[in-house]
Amino acid sequence: MKYVKYEQLVDIDIRVGAILSAETFEKAIKPAYKLVIDFGEEIGELKSSAQITEQYRVNDLINKQVVAVINFPKRQIANFMSECLVLGIYHERGVVLLRPDKQCMNGEKVG
Repeated sequence: MKYVKYEQLVDIDIRVGAILSAETFEKAIKPAYKLVIDFGEEIGELKSSAQITEQYRVNDLINKQVVAVINFPKRQIANFMSECLVLGIYHERGVVLLRPDKQCMNGEKVG
């Protein structure tokens, strides 16, 4: 196990957001969805490519809250710019999203 300093952790901006739209990402090498996530007024909407197709269907994702890192550099994936990293757990049947167990305000910081 690699240990990190507390100061390194607090530099990571992890927020709660609600998925506004989801669609199949046809040009991705591995099966993925294109997501648009609302992180509230301060941050706004960010896009993400998420390899979560084994556990989730597009229609089931709309309005679901997720947890994401919003201050990693943007990443070009095929013809799509991913602006945040949705967090999940690698499970034997595919990635399981990290989500709050109660409704939160979009944009609230994890910490």
